[in-house]
Amino acid sequence: MSATQFFNEMTDFGGGVRPHYEKFSDWLQTTPPQRLADKREAADALFHRGGITFAVYGEAEGTERLIPFDVIPRIIPAQEWVDMAAGLRQRVKALNAFIHDIYHDQEILKAGRIPAEQVLNNAQYRPEMKGVDVPGNIYAAIAGIDVVRAGVGEYYVLEDNLRVPSGVSYMIEDRKMMMRLFPELFAKYRVAPVEHYPDLLLDTLRAVSQKGVTNPSVVVLTPGAYNSAYFEHAFLAQQMGVELVEGRDLFVDDGHVYQRTTQGPQKVDVIYRRVDDDFLDPLAFRADSMLGVPGLLDVYREGGVTLANAIGTGVADDKSIYPYVPDMIDFYLGEKPLLNNVPTYMLRKKEDLAYTLENLGDLVVKEVHGAGGYGMLVGPASTKEEIEDFRKRILAAPEKYIAQPTLSLSACPTFVERGIAPRHIDLRPFVLSGKEVRFVPGGLTRVALKEGSLVVNSSQGGGTKDTWVLES
Repeated sequence: MSATQFFNEMTDFGGGVRPHYEKFSDWLQTTPPQRLADKREAADALFHRGGITFAVYGEAEGTERLIPFDVIPRIIPAQEWVDMAAGLRQRVKALNAFIHDIYHDQEILKAGRIPAEQVLNNAQYRPEMKGVDVPGNIYAAIAGIDVVRAGVGEYYVLEDNLRVPSGVSYMIEDRKMMMRLFPELFAKYRVAPVEHYPDLLLDTLRAVSQKGVTNPSVVVLTPGAYNSAYFEHAFLAQQMGVELVEGRDLFVDDGHVYQRTTQGPQKVDVIYRRVDDDFLDPLAFRADSMLGVPGLLDVYREGGVTLANAIGTGVADDKSIYPYVPDMIDFYLGEKPLLNNVPTYMLRKKEDLAYTLENLGDLVVKEVHGAGGYGMLVGPASTKEEIEDFRKRILAAPEKYIAQPTLSLSACPTFVERGIAPRHIDLRPFVLSGKEVRFVPGGLTRVALKEGSLVVNSSQGGGTKDTWVLES
């Protein structure tokens, strides 16, 4: 395979259509391009009408964008999903075990499997959580694990999102849209459903309520309407049939959290929070936060309420901790990883730093706390000036960066302005951990719409596709 080739989800390296795409390929060949264009326009109009948009930080206040929706689905065969699901389940179990350990006995640090300073000096490590027990030892009840395919078709985990992973509403809305626009395709394929995700989410949130609570009251805590993912917060609250609240709607009294309602105070047992740690409690974290609930941390530490995800989960999705996840799987589960990491250079190590500086033009370099496609260098797609500018940033603080080889991400046929062309994709399955680990089949497929781009983030111009996991 040449360096310019990449795995195509629909066609093999000889140009033949892969078996699971054959019926779709036949349909595509008999469908006029104008019909696809018309359907895409209809989808945009429907998404606009439904308020299915996101805000971009740094743009004019209130600016809302559609996430571009592609009408060609990404199709995953049943057995491929079974294998990936086993790897996801294993990974999230190990991550939850790791977070519990570092806030309790710190066995993995004592064993020298992860350098203690990497964890204890991490900006996302919360000493306030030391010794705090959470129900079922579940810290990340909701995890978004970004999976990519590279080489001849191997799957790799690119990163773990354990703080406030977003995007699941687009997974559900993309499916609704495809069923509305192309019902005939669902007669050709047995596609596993995803629309029951809110039911699974509510079950999971109730399952992580404090011991002794028989009928837990659940709310979704949002930073407010200007947050980039506000549509999703409102969507999930509505789909679960629970209240969407802001910090000002909640208050602490006598060791519990209450919601202000027209019927008077109502006790809250589980908060699905979409607010970052720093803003959750102005008495404990950022004093200038207007988004949180004063006194929330104390109630949480005493077991008066459950937060999903738990405070302090961010330490496990930090990019400087990512290289150690295979060690976690071995240490806590005694197993080999079913899903591999991408090889990673830690620039706090002299030899890794030297290698990276010599090969900046070939590597992807990321800030360890970065997100959304920001604060990164994609060497092969960068100018000499951009590379040299980034070199200075690395040299100023090498411990803030990791580097990885530039993966030839798999591509999927995508309907773009000039017709159908391959575009690079990733996949974010959403893994729910309660009494057991559960998920809906598939996840959110994100697509880099610019030709040759490897950056799929919506904030960087990426779009989404419906993800079809075939039922066996």
